[in-house]
Amino acid sequence: MTDARPRMLAGLYARNTRSVVARGMRVIARNNWLIIVTGFFEPIFYLFSMGVGLGALIGSVQYHGVDVSYAAYIAPALMAVSAMNGAVYDSTMNVFFKMHYAKLYQGMLSTSLGPLDIALGEIILALFRGLLYASGFMVVTTLMGLNLAWTAIFAIPAALIIAFGFAAFGMAITSFMKTFQHLDFVFFIMMPMFLLSATFFPIDVYPEPVQWVIMAMPLWHGVDMIRMLTTGIFEQAMIYHLLYFVIMIIVGIFFATRRLKALFLR
Repeated sequence: MTDARPRMLAGLYARNTRSVVARGMRVIARNNWLIIVTGFFEPIFYLFSMGVGLGALIGSVQYHGVDVSYAAYIAPALMAVSAMNGAVYDSTMNVFFKMHYAKLYQGMLSTSLGPLDIALGEIILALFRGLLYASGFMVVTTLMGLNLAWTAIFAIPAALIIAFGFAAFGMAITSFMKTFQHLDFVFFIMMPMFLLSATFFPIDVYPEPVQWVIMAMPLWHGVDMIRMLTTGIFEQAMIYHLLYFVIMIIVGIFFATRRLKALFLR
């Protein structure tokens, strides 16, 4: 029987990503569940302190010409930030440790697994965390009455797309890192994205050149995409947001797979 896989994937993909995911799930159940649970509460604390506390002073914010309560304005942004943080943590720190200290990928690649199996497996594990965070956060915001349209239910798959993009890109970048100190550059970039990507105030408060810089960042696209879904205010920009993350996912998976092959299958 001939192999149905495309020749371009020969040696890269053994169609056994589930083994990587199963191993990761066992590790989470035994050792990492507390880290995942505690990570969920960070956006909740921001929501209560900024959305409820500061929101009492601010009142409402204009979003595409519609008045939205401040808490309802920042809630979708915090969901996007939560998806980003979980995906980046899994695809950078965890991957770096497995790659350089645990030597896990060398062992995996000595079996029938290919680099694409490993890359997809690690990304799926990051998506699992993103799903937990997005679902839990959606329950909280729904109980608080912060989801203003029925389309808010689609914010969960949107958060998974955001997590997918950051996980794929994060793993690709991590494959080029040599020391733990290099991870500082990742978190150095994440902080301004978190603060400036229309998370806590509209983007039009900045000068136009600064707005273009912010709109080039992936988190801004994620924030605006989820905000459209939770408010029911749709514009053509939704297509561009989705396209941005599709490109980010494809580029991330391509370079992550290529780097794993170059590092461990020489």
